[in-house]
Order: sequence, then C-alpha cells, then structure tokens
Amino acid sequence: MLRLPKFRYLQPRSLSEALRMMADAGTEAMYVGGGTDLYPNMKRRQQTPKVVIGLAQIKPLRMLRGSPEQGMVLGAGLTLTDVCTDKSVQRSYPAVAKAAELISTPLLRNMGSIGGNLLLDTRCNYYDQNYEWRKAIHFCMKKDGEICWVAPSSPRCWAVQSSDCAPVMVAIGAKVQLVSGSGERMLDAAELYNDDGIRHLNKQPEELLTEIHLPPANGWRATYWKLRRRGAFDFPVLGVATCLKLASDGMVETAKIILGGVGSRPIEVVAAQKALLGKKLTRETIQEAGAAAYPAAKPLDNTDYGMAWRKDMARYYVAATLAELAGIPPSGLPPEGPLIGISSTNGKT
Repeated sequence: MLRLPKFRYLQPRSLSEALRMMADAGTEAMYVGGGTDLYPNMKRRQQTPKVVIGLAQIKPLRMLRGSPEQGMVLGAGLTLTDVCTDKSVQRSYPAVAKAAELISTPLLRNMGSIGGNLLLDTRCNYYDQNYEWRKAIHFCMKKDGEICWVAPSSPRCWAVQSSDCAPVMVAIGAKVQLVSGSGERMLDAAELYNDDGIRHLNKQPEELLTEIHLPPANGWRATYWKLRRRGAFDFPVLGVATCLKLASDGMVETAKIILGGVGSRPIEVVAAQKALLGKKLTRETIQEAGAAAYPAAKPLDNTDYGMAWRKDMARYYVAATLAELAGIPPSGLPPEGPLIGISSTNGKT
C-alpha cells in the first residue's frame, strides 16, 4: 500500500489567508483543491511538500457568475461535477461541461476541481510509477534523475499534458487569473502552458489559480472528443477540442483546433485551421483538415496505445469534431473501425 509522507495541513478561510500561508511556508508548500492529482503524486514521492494548503473552505473559489452574453467566470475551486451539471454551462458552453464530465469517475469528479484539472501534472509511463520502481531504473529527468527514458538523448522531458479541460479552454479562448502576494495577472489559457514536461506551466509555485473566464457565447460552436482505452476513468491518449464560428452563408470565419494528450502542452493545429477558413464544412473540406492535423500530432511511447496509431487517430478525431459541428454524420468520413473510445458533445452555443 502506498502511503502519504508526513506533511502539515493548513486550511485557510479566505484567499488572503491562503496567500499569507503560502508566503510564510515558501518553497515547502503547495496548494491543494480536491487532491485527486497531488495526493497520488505524493504517495509516489513525485511531489513532497512539507506544507499542504487546502482550498476547500474558500467560498469565492466555488462561485460561478456572469452570463453567456457577457461571459461567465468559473471559480477554480468548483468541482468537476459542479461544472458538468450546471445548467447554464451545459446550455451555453456544452464543450466545457462535457470535457469535465469525461474526466475520471463520478466519485473523483465530486472531489477534483476545474482549476486542478487545468494545472494537472504531466504524465508518463516512466514517471507515474512508485518510488521503488523509479529508483530501480535510476529515476528519470522529471524527478530525481538526469535522463528522459522515452527519448534518452533528449535534453528535455517529454511527459504528456493529459488534461481534458485544457484543450477546450485554449480552443474557446478562455482566460485564467493567477493571484499571489505580489498581485494578480490574467493570461490567455494558451499562455498557461509550456512545451516542456517538467516546466509545463507558466505559473510560479506561489501563484494560485483563482478564476477561469469563459468568453461570451456569441455564436461560436465548440466540441470535444476524447480517445481512451476504457469509456471511463482513463486519461486521454488523444483529445481534440474544436471551436468554429460560421458566417451566415456557412463559410468558416474563425477556427481553432487543439490537440491534447499528444504533447507536453495543448497543440494548436494551424495547418488544419487554415484548411477551413473561408470554406464551407463539406466532407472534402473536413477530410482535408483532418489530414492536415496528422503532422502536428507527435506522440511518443510514454502513454497507453502505440504512438503511431495515436498519431494516425488525430486525423480521424479532428475530422469527427468538424463533422459534428457541421451536422454531418461521422460515418463515411473516417473509417468507422478506428473510432473507438469516442466521447463527444454537441458544441452548439
């Protein structure tokens, strides 16, 4: 049985108190929301804070405010269940609701927070093992070692970003608010992530993610499809978030296609986006965009399934998200055989 290491647990009642606690504890402290990522990591000795600052009692972090017309604000402490069952989120931001609903199991969604999923630690078959296993192979670059076992000659870590909500937030142009004792700053969701398995967040340890700002629902459509071995519990080995805005004549005005689970950060598929602009969503256009997504997906052999097959699936999943937004049945676009483990949502807002 894996056991937690010893640590001191603090439970602030306000945001200012939490910031003071972090300032006092310094580098020995970490924030925790639901703990569904941090506590397993602590059991595996991947993260070993001496002080854990619990955020569950800070009410502003559990608030949802705003309107679809002006944009909505999600408190980072809202549970995934809070997000995926909220009627206003389901109605106006269904891709956000569905991404949250596809994470893990109901019990863990009742605990895990939306902010925690956006800050999810990167994952890798060599990193996500217990301490003794990792010690036996002399550890890896991400924790205690000097080599990336996925790509031994690489100077960087290739652990994978496996958040379901991150690709959706990047695709729809959401923003995040980070707060520390030095002040606060607002970032585009895309700016929160770095292309590095170790330094994967553009966030300082003392900064606290407090809010996620969703843009006004002004006619854009979004959807999210997820590939995983089982229909529940598993992390994505590929996630595709697509957001489109169509003109009155059906032409694509704007397009964002973001891949998750195949790199250390959410990957924007620029070539696929360009293949859509100024065109109608026909089967031919959709297939062209799917093919353009193939080179952008560069998975390595560090998660479930073979990396070549996961790369190939990117073209099919991008095409499937576009078909859904166009109202075209996905059968007849990619071959039906590879489309296993699909989870999708109606992205109309």
